[in-house]
Amino acid sequence: MTEYSADVVVLGGGSGGYAAALRLAELGKDVVLVEKDKLGGTCLHRGCIPTKALLHAGEVADAARGAADIGVDVTFSGIDPARVRSYREGIVAKKFKGLEGLISARGIRVVHGEGALAAGPSIRVGDDVYRGTDVILATGSYSRSLPGLEIGGRVLTSEQALDLDTIPERVVVLGGGVIGVEFASVWRSFGVEVTIVEALPHLLPAEDVASSKALERAFRKRGISFQLGKRFASLSQSADSATVTLDDGSELVADYVLVAVGRGPVTAGLGYEEAGVVLDR
Repeated sequence: MTEYSADVVVLGGGSGGYAAALRLAELGKDVVLVEKDKLGGTCLHRGCIPTKALLHAGEVADAARGAADIGVDVTFSGIDPARVRSYREGIVAKKFKGLEGLISARGIRVVHGEGALAAGPSIRVGDDVYRGTDVILATGSYSRSLPGLEIGGRVLTSEQALDLDTIPERVVVLGGGVIGVEFASVWRSFGVEVTIVEALPHLLPAEDVASSKALERAFRKRGISFQLGKRFASLSQSADSATVTLDDGSELVADYVLVAVGRGPVTAGLGYEEAGVVLDR
């Protein structure tokens, strides 16, 4: 076992972890940043940045469809999923390269590997231990599902939705929060028939009601369907479709079902409880 020391060890190189590491480096601290995947985490690689690229592609598609209304002659012939993906990945790659350069320029030591909290405080990565005066836990989040709903096949989380290489005809989105409405907007701009199912009385239930109602009006105008106050009951799928049954007995059939019911904290198996960290719900 080899031990290394630093002022601060940060576990997790996502937006929370790298922001903390950069600020600490600015303050003159010696920082070690432990990340098992790519710097940038969910936001850069599987969340905020790639979905905003898709939203921009959808905005351009909508503008092309309506160009004749303002006297601009444009022919809209459809969406090329491969080129949209290339555009999206290009944006992510550019920002990733910039982040790597910024981390390097600030003198932050990056350790690539799966870390876990240990006594000290410290972070253990394989046979190595990185001991700090302080440790920051920034291990990110995962896509939640619903009881009895297994991800796979025609049932997607936002991560799998980003990797789709086709434009589906019909999609059901379970969850009308920020992730669900974002993908609904993108898919509608791409010509997909979208239905959102939200258990609470409004879309964006965590926001103020005025914002929710404004979004609902905009979605109705765009032809995005949504069912509010309805809950998922069960799902069945075949080789080419999925059927969602709601708590009132109604059924929705789609090519894919997106599960967008929020995200949970990544804490399991990271030594938190063993180190005395108390976790709430």
